[in-house]
Amino acid sequence: MYGLTIRWSLTHAEHGVNEVLRTYVRGESLERFSDMPGLHLKVWQMVDSGFFAGTYLWATPEARTAFLENFRGNPSKVTQLVGHEPDIVQEWDEVGIAIGAEGFPA
Repeated sequence: MYGLTIRWSLTHAEHGVNEVLRTYVRGESLERFSDMPGLHLKVWQMVDSGFFAGTYLWATPEARTAFLENFRGNPSKVTQLVGHEPDIVQEWDEVGIAIGAEGFPA
C-alpha cells in the first residue's frame, strides 16, 4: 500500500479551530472519503493547538498521485479553516499493518 500524510500546524491558528475541525471531519470529510475508490483507509489526527493531520493508505501509487494532484490544484477546506497551507505533505510506503485483538469499532 501507498501512504500519504498531510499535516497542518495549529500553533498559530485562531482560538476554537480544534472544534471547527472536529465538526468538519464528522459533518463533511468522513462522508467524502467513505467508499472513495483507490483508498483503503484515512485517519484524521489532532493534538489540540498542536497539529491536525490526515493519514491515508492508497491501493496504488496512481491513486495516491491522482489525489495529490487534485489536492495541490484545489484549496483544501482544512487549509481554509486553519489559515495556511499544510506544513508537511509526505508520501511513504506501508511496510506492515497489525490489527490488535480489539479490532476497529464501527
